[in-house]
Amino acid sequence: MPLYEHVLIARQDLSNTQAEGLIEHFSAVLTDNGGKVIENEYWGVRTLAYKINKNRKGHYAYLRTDAPSAAVQEMERLARLHDDVMRVMTVRVDEHEEGPSIQMQKRDERGDRGDRGDRGDRGDRGDRGGERRERRERA
Repeated sequence: MPLYEHVLIARQDLSNTQAEGLIEHFSAVLTDNGGKVIENEYWGVRTLAYKINKNRKGHYAYLRTDAPSAAVQEMERLARLHDDVMRVMTVRVDEHEEGPSIQMQKRDERGDRGDRGDRGDRGDRGDRGGERRERRERA
């Protein structure tokens, strides 16, 4: 069966549990029609690039599936009819990448702000304080 990646954007006024319920609903549609969901990720509420139906933000969800085209068409049809789903995008891929998606990797990198490394003497900033002292001493 062909491999697909789907991104769903749901309305911002849904709760997190309702948004995750949508993921489960569309996963069930795919499995009922002969496909299987390999992985799903909830990316959270993110700012949209432009307003969609007067919304500035939306709940993003990501699905990796192995399903026949009929199952994908049915899932997309139901997603477009669902009032809470603003956009759906499906891309056929040759193979799924291992591990978390790029969006989840970014979140992991941002979350860890522990060791920032050796900051050194900060000589790269210049010694502006020293210049000011010299000017005062000359005056």
